[in-house]
Amino acid sequence: MNRKYLPGILAMAAIVVASNILVQFLFGQWLTWGAFTYPFAFLVTDVMNRVYGLAAARRVVIAGFVTGVACSLIGTQISGEFGPLVTLRIALGSGLAFLVAQLTDVFVFNRLRQGRWWRAPLVSTLIGATLDTTLFFSIAFAATLTFLEPGNDIAWANEPLPLLGLGPVVPLWMSLALADWSVKLTLAVMALLPFRVVVRKMTARPA
Repeated sequence: MNRKYLPGILAMAAIVVASNILVQFLFGQWLTWGAFTYPFAFLVTDVMNRVYGLAAARRVVIAGFVTGVACSLIGTQISGEFGPLVTLRIALGSGLAFLVAQLTDVFVFNRLRQGRWWRAPLVSTLIGATLDTTLFFSIAFAATLTFLEPGNDIAWANEPLPLLGLGPVVPLWMSLALADWSVKLTLAVMALLPFRVVVRKMTARPA
């Protein structure tokens, strides 16, 4: 492994581990603390892509995926109030969402890398974050996918409630997904400045 990739790999691993821990703690009614750490995985991927290229970014993604799988395996062995902290559906949704979203981010960033400095990280993260939220919440909680883990009771996630407490009545998991997606989009915009600063420090040319 090229040593210059190590900071990116360690940063990605740290974000994945922290997010897996913080997702257990609520922030308000619709979010967990993990919603505020995980989006920075896109920042790490985009910095590596800009500075070292497509192959380096993919290696960082794979490292994050392996770390996430390890966290899920550990979580399945820890029992909480309602059973294992990580169910099969959550593990499947988390892993698939991470891999698809991050690899899509890498692909889109690479296609847009010749444009304005902000366009590639912003567009790739918005697309990746949307895929991540859609895949994870639907795989983990949608009633139509109960066949993935028939023994997992997800009735709580499908309780009909007003969207974010204000909108039309939908399953609870849709409110959780919308809140999560909103945080991801907000942080995608906020991360543009750190992206610019970090890239400029890591390379002699402008981002």
